[in-house]
Amino acid sequence: MTTPILSAEQLSATTLLRFATAGSVDDGKSTLVGRLLHDSKSVLTDQLEAVEQVSLSRGQEAPDLALLTDGLRAEREQGITIDVAYRYFATARRRFILADTPGHVQYTRNMVTGASTAELAVVLVDARNGVVEQTRRHAAVAALLRVPHVVLAVNKMDLVDYAEPVFASIAEEFTAYAASLGVPEITAIPISALAGDNVVEPSAHMDWYGGPTVLEHLETVPVSHDLTACHARFPVQYVIRPQTAEHPDYRGYAGQIAAGVFRVGEAVSVLPSGRTTTITGIDALGESVDIAWAPQSVTLRLADDIDISRGDLIAPAADVPPVTRDVQATVCHVADQPLSVGQRVLLKHTTRTVKAIVKDIPSRLTLDDLSQHPAPGQLVANDIGRVVVRTAEPLALDTYADSRRTGSFLLIDPADGTTLSAGMAGTAFAAATEPVVADDDAEWDF
Repeated sequence: MTTPILSAEQLSATTLLRFATAGSVDDGKSTLVGRLLHDSKSVLTDQLEAVEQVSLSRGQEAPDLALLTDGLRAEREQGITIDVAYRYFATARRRFILADTPGHVQYTRNMVTGASTAELAVVLVDARNGVVEQTRRHAAVAALLRVPHVVLAVNKMDLVDYAEPVFASIAEEFTAYAASLGVPEITAIPISALAGDNVVEPSAHMDWYGGPTVLEHLETVPVSHDLTACHARFPVQYVIRPQTAEHPDYRGYAGQIAAGVFRVGEAVSVLPSGRTTTITGIDALGESVDIAWAPQSVTLRLADDIDISRGDLIAPAADVPPVTRDVQATVCHVADQPLSVGQRVLLKHTTRTVKAIVKDIPSRLTLDDLSQHPAPGQLVANDIGRVVVRTAEPLALDTYADSRRTGSFLLIDPADGTTLSAGMAGTAFAAATEPVVADDDAEWDF
């Protein structure tokens, strides 16, 4: 089994989908990912041979496809996923970056890491067990991170005789819960990762299901998070002033466009100062251009000599984010050391890092039932809670609902640089929504 060869032209013509997988222990998540890679011919021959050898040493007749993703020795010995494993593969229709995230509650922070950039999340459920606490936790994390598409993969259908009522009951329960959290689109697919039913090829055992396979859905789901359609934001990374004989007066502001589009002649504001000026030039790859968009790395030239440094944010004058020193957000605490009220931290937002203090921790969220625990005083590893952070300098901060790029931040220990928490500015969850059917022709899309 070899990786399909795609030309550079074919790859450049395909879109990119970032997606994450999550599931409870023994739900078969690693087997699903392994089956997806194997059946889509995205496994190198030597990788497959290594998996076959390990499987034979364990007395297994068929290769254990879960070993394709469980890379750590501890994972293979325990049969669980601990770390976030990234896999890159492509089909003729789309390129994929897959984040295989752990399902254990003590590795919630790992799932947050893997799903933070995902445009789709695949949540696995064992058909024999149905929706459990960990399933609700995964749905809550996906909703919290504003993942626009969620796939419910009801696995091990072969162990319940491919019964349609079992699938329908699980799909209805999960869809109602995820929709109440504000997840905009939920698609349910009955599968058997071990047997390969509805993973890449349609199942011959479930003729009552008329929807897409997992791979078909991954290849066709719209990548709705178009950065060029978002509020235009340009965090300044570096100020270029050659001061040479050839360029004595050149002053440019370099960085990567976080979102939106910038044009020559456009009026912009520089934050947090609020000074307004006009873009006189855009340099990209050594050439002057009239327009640039996310995620291009460019240099902006402005009409006025304004005091601008690394960490400042350039935005259209008519569409600027609010500037504040009191940041209210939801954070996932990722460090082993706790986060406490009154603790001094560094807050890193885009290219800007400022001193800050944790002013308040109003509540801690229990993802099992979404209950709030008021005034916990501190957050420990894997906790998700509301915080209020007071910064020493003003920040131009979007809400996370408006922009996942400029609405997120990190809290850092100033003593040793350890990342303490990953933050999302604004409200925790979107408003409850009616679930959207991904495929009008599918009988079982929720």
